[in-house]
Amino acid sequence: MGYLLMRHNWAKGFGRTNVSDVTKVYNPLSAFMPLEIEGFDSLAELALDLRWSWNHSADELWRQLDPNLWEHTHNPWIVLKMVSRDRIVQMMNTRSFRNKLDDLLRAKRESAESATWFSRNHSGSSLKLAAYFSMEFMLSEALPIYSGGLGNVAGDQLKAASDLGVPVVGVGLLYQQGYFRQVIDRSGTIARMRESTARLTPQFSATRTVQEYLEDYYLPSATGYAKRAVDKGALALEIANWKKSLSDQWNHLRFGELKVETVNDEHVFEVEVYFSGINPDHVSVELYADGVNGGEPSIRRMIKRRRLSGVENGNLYKGTAPADRPPKDYTARLVPFHEGVSVPLEAPKILWQR
Repeated sequence: MGYLLMRHNWAKGFGRTNVSDVTKVYNPLSAFMPLEIEGFDSLAELALDLRWSWNHSADELWRQLDPNLWEHTHNPWIVLKMVSRDRIVQMMNTRSFRNKLDDLLRAKRESAESATWFSRNHSGSSLKLAAYFSMEFMLSEALPIYSGGLGNVAGDQLKAASDLGVPVVGVGLLYQQGYFRQVIDRSGTIARMRESTARLTPQFSATRTVQEYLEDYYLPSATGYAKRAVDKGALALEIANWKKSLSDQWNHLRFGELKVETVNDEHVFEVEVYFSGINPDHVSVELYADGVNGGEPSIRRMIKRRRLSGVENGNLYKGTAPADRPPKDYTARLVPFHEGVSVPLEAPKILWQR
């Protein structure tokens, strides 16, 4: 097993469109191939562009080189490696074949230089490259590094990222002995799988998923990283010190008395909080209630009213919540707080009042 890196690489700056004008570039994958044949580099460029696995505009080109081999493999690189030298020369001397090759290269390079969804909508983004880790990527049968549903989803999302122009690199595993195979018995499992797929497929869109992940997670993460890296990572160091101070003192945090009364259409909560050695500005005091019928939870920030007399580093906080739910639905909690830092709901350093 080895590591495999997959990246959609747009060829920028090509002004030439004829295969006879292409500058030959050495590629270790083509070390034993007839590079001296005029135009062979152009064929290799098309064959090594994995977009052929979902864009079939070049299929007829490979079929003309060797119809039988193409029918059995549908793999341009295998066709190019196994077809005879004489056949390549013959086809490269055929005007219609050369014109088709020129058209495909022109379209490929124009596509590479054209604006994409990402460049139009997020041209000033801090996101330069996103890594997509997966055990499988289903791009084509020619690249057997997948076996099932995980590979299908990951492959579709990688293709969608390429079409959208999102700077993504797929990081997976190279199964040098082939990928896993499974045998479905006669118990009806395959029928249930097909039924489930038929229900789920219309709801799934790889393009929409990539767009939502990009805008909800990747772009904010890239922007946050750029901010933390300024001034030799000054903000990152500040956040690290903030985390350490919370870790050292968190177990000393505690709640005091909690009061609640209902006024008109609102519940009014007041709670005492004792911070010990923690800076109160490093903690968010909140009212939390689970979502209704699977909806989003209700999180309401409580406001500091005054310092508690007679104690060190204790404050009284006040918050309100709609009275359309009973007061017992709401719980006060203490959450680590730092501008620009997200704290997941399951984080261990969240102190619940009950």
